[in-house]
Amino acid sequence: MVTYPQGWETYRVIDVADLFDNLRIPVTKNQRRPGNTPYYGANGIQDYVDGYTHDGEFVLIAEDGANDLLNYPVTYAKGKIWVNNHAHVISAKESVAVTKFLYYLLKKVDYTTFLVGGTRAKLNGKTFKNIEITIPSNTSEQKAISSILSDLDNHIDNLGKLIEKKKNIRDGALEDLICCRTRLDGFHDDWIKVSFNQVIVPKARIGWQGLKKHEYLRNGYSYLISGTDFKDGTISLDNISFVSKERYDMDENIQVKENDVLVTKDGTIGKVAMVPTLSRPATLNSGVFVFRTAPQLEPAFLYRVLMSSVFREFIDTLSAGSTIKHLYQKDLKNFKFEMPKDVNEQRAISDVLTAMDKEIKNLEAERDKMIQIREGAMDDLLTGRVRLTV
Repeated sequence: MVTYPQGWETYRVIDVADLFDNLRIPVTKNQRRPGNTPYYGANGIQDYVDGYTHDGEFVLIAEDGANDLLNYPVTYAKGKIWVNNHAHVISAKESVAVTKFLYYLLKKVDYTTFLVGGTRAKLNGKTFKNIEITIPSNTSEQKAISSILSDLDNHIDNLGKLIEKKKNIRDGALEDLICCRTRLDGFHDDWIKVSFNQVIVPKARIGWQGLKKHEYLRNGYSYLISGTDFKDGTISLDNISFVSKERYDMDENIQVKENDVLVTKDGTIGKVAMVPTLSRPATLNSGVFVFRTAPQLEPAFLYRVLMSSVFREFIDTLSAGSTIKHLYQKDLKNFKFEMPKDVNEQRAISDVLTAMDKEIKNLEAERDKMIQIREGAMDDLLTGRVRLTV
């Protein structure tokens, strides 16, 4: 139970905010004209339309149709907006509350205790209006708190935009370098067109097909990599399964190591990953290929080829119109791509793209750290555990 400091008072939502649910109107097909006004539903912006239902500063809280009940949709909106009938609309009474502060405070509410209904849980208006919240009686303190949290949000948003920009630059560089539209300084040798079978040998599990469910271990001698472990071009160990040493030893062809190139051949075919540094041995599930390269082809360059549109378009052609997706070894022989004859150029291209990847990962780590800082600040500031001088 939270102990609030002196000067914080408990109110019902309706005591500190006006409810504007009576102005909500779903957009009909005839009204859905392209425009610049955000059209809000239970889970935030759904579209942009011409016209508006509300104009001002508001907090929108899902009434029904929330996608995530544990991280309940609460949205801040300012200016002209159109809101349908799946979100409650409130604005603070200026004498007692600040709308932006209410936004942050209402994001911390556990709405699951107030929802009614079965498959389509609902936060009805009467219940919502009577939810109790505790706020500083001084609106200047509310403004100071919301200002700090807003600054953190802006920094996180700016990092997100920068990450997307860097990804677009990286993806553009990938296409230009892999398709030889751009050459790195110092390299002038020819590129050659090769077919899959000339430079790659795929290996997959064939020696122990009878793997039983009880052999998928939560811990064990060897990682068992499956397609569900592929994440952002590498292998995530968060929910990976394990197998015994006996199972691992059954097929040395699929005992994978750092920087091996893996490709999914079942389910969502053509997903690509490079094996990271692992703390223990690893082997493959039946749905994954490991591609072994000839000496004239660098695995890191192959990885980049497979991450590019060159391989993606090949996979799209294979799976077009197919209901059962499976990547067969006989299909791979038809895959052709270009590569530098000079292995050093292959390495240089890979190094440039890897440097871009590292910059993006560093920015993502910074964003994740700032999100944690913001969450801690919300816990401290919205409960009065930490006070601001105003």
